[in-house]
Amino acid sequence: MKTIMKKYSKFVPIHTILIPFVHEGPGLQALEVARYMDAEIILVGVVMVPPEQSLSVGAVAARTLRKQLRYYGKDERITGRTQIIVSHQPWMDLAKFLQNEKPDLLFLEWDSHLRALGVTVSEVLTRPPCNVALVRGKLPNKPKHVLVPVRGGPHAELALRVGLGLHSKGMTAMHLRNPDDPQAGSDAPFKGLDRVLKQMPEVQKQFAITDDAAQLILENAKHADVIVIGTTSQPLTSSASLGPFADRVLREALCPVIAVKSGHPLLQANYDESAGIQAISILVDKWFAENTFHADEFQELDDLVSLKRQQGLTISLALPALNEQETVGKVIRTVKKALMDKIPLLDEIVLIDSNSTDRTREIAAKEGVPVYIHQHLLERLGARFGKGEALWKSLLVTSGDIIVWIDTDIVNIHPRFVYGILGPLLINPKVQLIKGFYRRPLKVGEKIQAEGGGRVTELTARPLLNLFYPELSGVVQPLSGEYAGRREVLELLPFFSGYGVEIGLLIDIYEKYGLQAIAQVDLLERIHHNQPLEALGKMSFAIIQAVMRKLERRVGRAMLEDVNKSMKMIRHNAKGYFLDVEEIAERDRPPMIEIKEYRERKNI
Repeated sequence: MKTIMKKYSKFVPIHTILIPFVHEGPGLQALEVARYMDAEIILVGVVMVPPEQSLSVGAVAARTLRKQLRYYGKDERITGRTQIIVSHQPWMDLAKFLQNEKPDLLFLEWDSHLRALGVTVSEVLTRPPCNVALVRGKLPNKPKHVLVPVRGGPHAELALRVGLGLHSKGMTAMHLRNPDDPQAGSDAPFKGLDRVLKQMPEVQKQFAITDDAAQLILENAKHADVIVIGTTSQPLTSSASLGPFADRVLREALCPVIAVKSGHPLLQANYDESAGIQAISILVDKWFAENTFHADEFQELDDLVSLKRQQGLTISLALPALNEQETVGKVIRTVKKALMDKIPLLDEIVLIDSNSTDRTREIAAKEGVPVYIHQHLLERLGARFGKGEALWKSLLVTSGDIIVWIDTDIVNIHPRFVYGILGPLLINPKVQLIKGFYRRPLKVGEKIQAEGGGRVTELTARPLLNLFYPELSGVVQPLSGEYAGRREVLELLPFFSGYGVEIGLLIDIYEKYGLQAIAQVDLLERIHHNQPLEALGKMSFAIIQAVMRKLERRVGRAMLEDVNKSMKMIRHNAKGYFLDVEEIAERDRPPMIEIKEYRERKNI
């Protein structure tokens, strides 16, 4: 449980920090800075032996270091490597070690670490083996305000990551441009970082045009506890150290300074902040760490009931179904017994059937839950087939402030599929939509592939989100059928009638309420009946249509014609291959709040 909470509960933009620990002192100051960041800290002992002496003389120092590393390793966040580097040229050996270890960040103390490692700033930064941070000065016990100047260099993303990782009470990202720059008066060079920062209200934004950026930073630094600054904008082949800009800030700043340089190769000829488009990963990393939960966090059901009552909320569970007689009974019994009969977490359970031809409705009625056929609801609007239609109409026949949907084909049903989804909504009023995710085994013949499910997700949905909505790229399973939302939000959104419903709601909530309104929870494993490849192809076609429809709002014009709503299916029989055409038109329903019958029923 401890590992799960550590993984999911906090923002960890830098996951691993490596600090060389030297016998004569360097390392302790860097360790103190690293402790402010929620990251694993790796300590590596280093002993430098003068070239005229035998390496064997380092044995005593190595023994002392191992003892110190064991001491610091008692901290659960610190890993002390038992292997000590004893070398005439410790920087070279450390660089090789870093290539294998691949930490997110190497922390070095300014001057003292460099002397102890027998290396110059230029040698460290010309071809850094990984991302590097040089720390100058002692940070206060807890930095209250961090200043991150963003000059347009390729290391701005790393500087922003480190600045956010310090978890200060306040942070200012200061965009600086030179007046000679023809784009200085606009935000064009900062598209990448601006896109990120606009969704981080806790970060103050400042834009300035100046011909003396270092002086402006030094003036602003009077009110900061620490400056995090990117180094030279030169390619990694440059022999420059930090560059004159960062050198002056390091020399003259009264507060501590952390100078960073990326270890990633820079392929561009001109380095402006447009390279910061990759900084979108900062936003996604932050969201993933803060808004990804685990079902085990919410096992104390009495606590969830207490939160529900404190907020005066009611909760409805709507179960969409189509020919699920094999599993629907167990799903209802399991959830109803645990979350209604034993613990009053749910206020109602309803079945929204899509005109099943088996015993699905009969079984659900015997279990004591109301049953509705969605084609018979709101008949004046015409009957449509599709899961999205059922979910949309479930708003009409439920009453809860929170609506939970789970599929009725779950073989390994467990109450966590419901309480795990509810937990984040009950502990954080800002969350409007919570998505479940899980491992999905795929049965191929007699063998089970542990991670084989979710083929449409990985081959269609997630690539589309990464391409057009990269802020949503951290959503593990955007198409999962286990999710929940607040009625006051859901009733304002259109619903696609078919397979596009999940991805459509996800995009709409992101665009209307921002990324922080979405969260996700690990529900462990979901076993269900896998669909044949042809059915998955139709599903993918519908999902692509849904995304295109959402993109039409962005470009301001229609992108799909009627011809795009039919799919050529390749068939095969004894006579050979032939083509068949199926219409797969992903249409949407208007927000439920606009429907007369809904307004009358809810007295709106």
